[in-house]
Amino acid sequence: MTSASQIKLTQHTPAYWTATFDNPPINVIGPATIVELDGLIARLETDPSVRVVVFDSANPEFYLAHYDMFVATTMAMKPGRSGLHPWLDVLTRLSRVPAATIACIRGRARGAGSEFALACDMRFASRERAMLGQFEVGVGAVPGGGPMARLPRLMGRGRALEVLLGADDFGGELAERYGYVNRSFPDAELLAFVDAFARRLAGFEKAAIIETKRFVDQASLPPDSDFPPALQAFYASVARPETRARSAALAAKGLQSMSDTELRLGHHVAAYLGPGN
Repeated sequence: MTSASQIKLTQHTPAYWTATFDNPPINVIGPATIVELDGLIARLETDPSVRVVVFDSANPEFYLAHYDMFVATTMAMKPGRSGLHPWLDVLTRLSRVPAATIACIRGRARGAGSEFALACDMRFASRERAMLGQFEVGVGAVPGGGPMARLPRLMGRGRALEVLLGADDFGGELAERYGYVNRSFPDAELLAFVDAFARRLAGFEKAAIIETKRFVDQASLPPDSDFPPALQAFYASVARPETRARSAALAAKGLQSMSDTELRLGHHVAAYLGPGN
């Protein structure tokens, strides 16, 4: 097993890898996360043997919490290998790597954490412990990593708008019903299922996996051009005074720390009473 500072990579076999997020206290996504993902995705794009990679978390409460709310450092990052902003670069490249990608979700995957899971080929979730959501509208921001392009393709327009505009949390069972995840399992059964499924895929021919996935990508993935306008809107929206006030109120209550605010973020974004409320 080799370790990066935030992602631990385990190569069970040459064909089957697990990448484990481990960025205490709550797996916030920041510039270092993006840089490490870029390096890992580059390996997936070029390794001749890997057929399947599972992305999981060392923290049972947080899969990937969300984007770092102090966005100046990520705004200043240079474009990635595709020419897109590095966050969009890793998401669009992840969707197209020549291997199957699986998000094994225990804990909270909100905002950019949800966007990462949506960029994976498949999502399997703990019925009791998984929590997914796009909370950005609840703080006055526009989601920036492409869920407006991906969610309607998975669950239809009405449910996508419920997720995006409602800015609430979706547990594993409801996420399965909506098509947010492929399937949810009792927490005690999740890891065994994902491991067995990944090993099954790892035993198949890489060429068949690549070609089949390529045709599905052509039929289902949004064009890359759909993503930059939303990220620009996100950065513009987080600069608004109203959004800053909502973010500051959440920060004062423990945002980006192990706190009730993060554990029940869907509740707390709706509890804000600012000017005019």
